[in-house]
Amino acid sequence: MQHPLRVGILGATGAVGQKFIELLNGHPWFEITALVASERSAGKKYIDAANWMAETPLPANIAEMEVQSLSPDLDVDFVFSGLDASVAGEAEEALAKNGIPVISNARNHRMRSDVPLLVPEINSSHTALIEQQETFVETGGFIVTNPNCSTVGLVCSLKPLHDRFGLKRVMVTTMQALSGAGYPGVPSLDAVGNVVPYIGGEEDKLTTEPRKIFAELVDGKLEPIEVLISAQCNRVPVVDGHLECVSVELNTPAAPAEVRAAFEEYVSPIAEMDLPSAPSKLLHVFDEPNFPQPRKHARLENGQSVSIGRVRECEVFDVKYVALVHNTVRGAAGGAILNAELLVRQGYVKRKESAVHA
Repeated sequence: MQHPLRVGILGATGAVGQKFIELLNGHPWFEITALVASERSAGKKYIDAANWMAETPLPANIAEMEVQSLSPDLDVDFVFSGLDASVAGEAEEALAKNGIPVISNARNHRMRSDVPLLVPEINSSHTALIEQQETFVETGGFIVTNPNCSTVGLVCSLKPLHDRFGLKRVMVTTMQALSGAGYPGVPSLDAVGNVVPYIGGEEDKLTTEPRKIFAELVDGKLEPIEVLISAQCNRVPVVDGHLECVSVELNTPAAPAEVRAAFEEYVSPIAEMDLPSAPSKLLHVFDEPNFPQPRKHARLENGQSVSIGRVRECEVFDVKYVALVHNTVRGAAGGAILNAELLVRQGYVKRKESAVHA
């Protein structure tokens, strides 16, 4: 782009906000021009306000930027929201009312009937729901959300099976990384050498969000698919990467070899859009009996792909397998950035005249 779109990051000092900064550094389309955080951080240089946790160095230009307080009058083309759910709902609505598109990682608006719960490789047509939002009609502002981090890995792995065989029942047990809890997250005495078999609200998201993501858009309304999903979620002492053990009953029964072929042959419908953050291959399938593993595979395709292994017959349903997703990249900030790129291609996110660089 001749003039990069100007981006604001809400919740910029938190774990998700920091991941946005890390992934947007050097982005060919987007330039960070506003960092927003709580009142206790506002007015400080970012380097003084944030406990930088990323593996890469804090970009020098970001370090010296002044953190702003939350306001609906941000001078940006759009924002990424890494806000906590306790404040995200009203804040995101206020920005949308003021004409600012919001690409959100928060859960508050995910199940609204007029808000896309977006995974570009699965339901890019759902962005048409934006046009039903009152704020879009009045000011051009709107809200788009990405799913829960575990949901992303699950639905990406289920997509080829949904297309080829249909889904009837799904059982999923997750082993979720510590970074999914944010910072400071899980206390060390709870996490080290331990597994916590409960993550508040997580199982409900896994059982409901896929039905909306796979829904068919008919006459402007979503018709959720009729699939039963049972989820059990566990926090494990891994830094990054959510592992999911999945068993699936298909509408049309299929052998493991057929299911594996569906994974291997899946072609992303956004492959021709040339989106900067899109993986060259969404699904990576392994034959090794001990793959995928978070330490070895979570960062494939810069963390934007989903890894699949151990595809085999299920004694209860038709087939079972293991899926792995990088929870803070594809499951959070990276997924939101890909959503923004899709929205640019579709014309929903545009440069404001007042924001064009001289």
